[in-house]
Amino acid sequence: MNVKLHTPKSLKMGSGMSSLKQFLLSLFATSVSIALTFGTAAIIDYNAKQKEKREIVMMVMYDMYNTLQSMEKNDSLFREAIRYQKRLAENPAEYSLVKTAAEMSHYLPSADYTETVERIFSTSIETINTVGNVLFTENVAEFYQTRATYKSIVCDSIMNTLKAGSPFVTLQGTLDFDFLEYAVIGGEIKASMQPLFDQCKQMMDVSDKEIEAYKIERQKIKKEIPVDDETRLKHHEEFLQLQKETDAAKKNLKIE
Repeated sequence: MNVKLHTPKSLKMGSGMSSLKQFLLSLFATSVSIALTFGTAAIIDYNAKQKEKREIVMMVMYDMYNTLQSMEKNDSLFREAIRYQKRLAENPAEYSLVKTAAEMSHYLPSADYTETVERIFSTSIETINTVGNVLFTENVAEFYQTRATYKSIVCDSIMNTLKAGSPFVTLQGTLDFDFLEYAVIGGEIKASMQPLFDQCKQMMDVSDKEIEAYKIERQKIKKEIPVDDETRLKHHEEFLQLQKETDAAKKNLKIE
C-alpha cells in the first residue's frame, strides 16, 4: 500500500514567510551597514573640510590683523619723526649729520609682513572653494589690493625719495621732509582697510580672542625653532674672508 504524506499548506506558507523575513532582515542589515559606512565617511570628510576651512580663515585673518598692526606701528613712527623735526626746529644746535641720520632711520616705515598668505589665498581656487564664502573672498581680495597700494605710495615711495636725494644730510632737508603727507595718506588707507577686516571677522565668526590665541601659538612655534646663529656667523666669516682675498687679488692685478 502506498501512503502519501502531505505537508500542510499553512506550514509551507510559514516556511516561505520565514525565508522572506530573513531575506528582508539581511537586506535591511546590509543597507544599514552601507549607510553607516558612507554616513560615517561623509561626516569625517565634512569635519575635515570644516577644520581645513577654519585653518585657512584663521591664517588669513591673522595676516590681515598683522598688516593693520604693522600700519599702526608706522603711524607711531611718523608721529615720532614729526616730534623730532619739531625738536630740531626749536633747537637747531641738536642737529648732527651722523646722529640725525641714525635717528631718522628709526622712523622710516616698513611693510612688516609677508605676501605668502596672500599668494596662497589668491591663486588657489581650491582654497577659495574650501572657504566657500564669496563676500569673504571679495573682502580679502580688496584688503590685499589696498595693502599693495599702501606699500607702493607710502613705504616704497619714502625709500625711493631717500635713495634719490638723501634729505637728512642737512638740517633744512631733515626739517623739510614731509612725514605728515605720508602719515595722512597712510592713515586714510588704513581707515579703508579696517572695515574690511571687521566685516571678515563677523562673516566668519572670528573673535579677537581667537586671533590673539592664534598669534601666541605662532610665536610659540617660532621660539621652539631658534635661529642657527652659529651657522649664520660661520657663513658671514666665510664671506668676509672671501672678500678679503678678492681685494688682495685686485691689488696685485696688473692690467696692461
